[in-house]
Amino acid sequence: MSLSHLSRRKLPLPPLCRALLTRLLSFSTTTITSSKLHQHYSFKPPHSLSSSPQNPNRIPSANTKKKQKPRYRPPSSLDRTGIKPIKSDLPFDFQYSYTESNPTVRPIGLREPKYSPFGPGRLDREWTGVCAPAVDPKARSVEGADDPKLEEKRRKMRERVQGEPLTGAERRILVEKCQKRNTKTQINLGRDGLTHNMLNDIHNSWKHAEAVRIKCLGVPTVDMRNVCTQLEDKAFGKIIHRHGSFLVLFRGRNYHPKKRPMIPLMLWRPHEPVYPRLIKTTIDGLSIEETKEMRKRGLAVPALTKLAKNGYYGSLVPMVRDAFLCSELVRIDCRGLEKSDYKKIGCKLRVKDFRFIILHEGSSMTWCLASW
Repeated sequence: MSLSHLSRRKLPLPPLCRALLTRLLSFSTTTITSSKLHQHYSFKPPHSLSSSPQNPNRIPSANTKKKQKPRYRPPSSLDRTGIKPIKSDLPFDFQYSYTESNPTVRPIGLREPKYSPFGPGRLDREWTGVCAPAVDPKARSVEGADDPKLEEKRRKMRERVQGEPLTGAERRILVEKCQKRNTKTQINLGRDGLTHNMLNDIHNSWKHAEAVRIKCLGVPTVDMRNVCTQLEDKAFGKIIHRHGSFLVLFRGRNYHPKKRPMIPLMLWRPHEPVYPRLIKTTIDGLSIEETKEMRKRGLAVPALTKLAKNGYYGSLVPMVRDAFLCSELVRIDCRGLEKSDYKKIGCKLRVKDFRFIILHEGSSMTWCLASW
């Protein structure tokens, strides 16, 4: 700004300003090739500093591009090209849940096609929509009864693995090792009961310990006897201690982790089939008017108990049986449960020879039971 102002007035420049202006003009017009270093010392910049390419004879083309590597594709568990299906010699039918399914109750329909939850081509058994039977499903009986040969085979395998029974001292030592203050290893048995993949978790725990602690909560605790029976039948173990919802499952004297049975894992949970309605319009032996009258009476009955979510329901059946000694109708409040949970509880109670009268009370979910 000062230089342009002085040039406009045409006044002689001071020596300092003249030297500064000369240096600025020379710096703006000079290039690397016409620098003082090149003029006085014949300096040539190296290739890394030069603006021209390293190979001046090579003419770059627009079509030459660097080849890109193919994108990484992780291996898929569903790709079974060249792999044979898994063969398991376990002598029982593979189901999603062994405690929450009853083979004697046949479904009336399926919610999805018969896609195997083990994945396509991963198992040598056929999926019937309910289970993967150990024998040919065409050769099974219509009633769905278990094959006596499979029961005998399971019994022999269990006896071979268990060996001699434990003494009292050995039992107390194993139970003490499985206490919460001594180990953090625990398997949780929830609303789905004893699932197929849980068998693999039990065998993985048996690699490091002779016994494993199992905590049972939710719907399966209504029938703990069934839970204990299925654990011993499917895992080939022995329950050596039970306190409420806590179980201690012993693996057996002759158990070897490297000789464990092959348990194929389910990749997804199959949809439950469609079963007949649990509550009928009319109760057997009663007319429609008598059924409606009994349902109205059930609305006025005070609730015997209120079930909490993921609780322990082992005392529910004895409580209902004791209540029937004083009253004909018993109501159970299930508003804290999921819809699928209280339906499963209703199925388990019906097995105990209780008859259901009412299912819904307004927007709440209740069971009203009658026994005669």
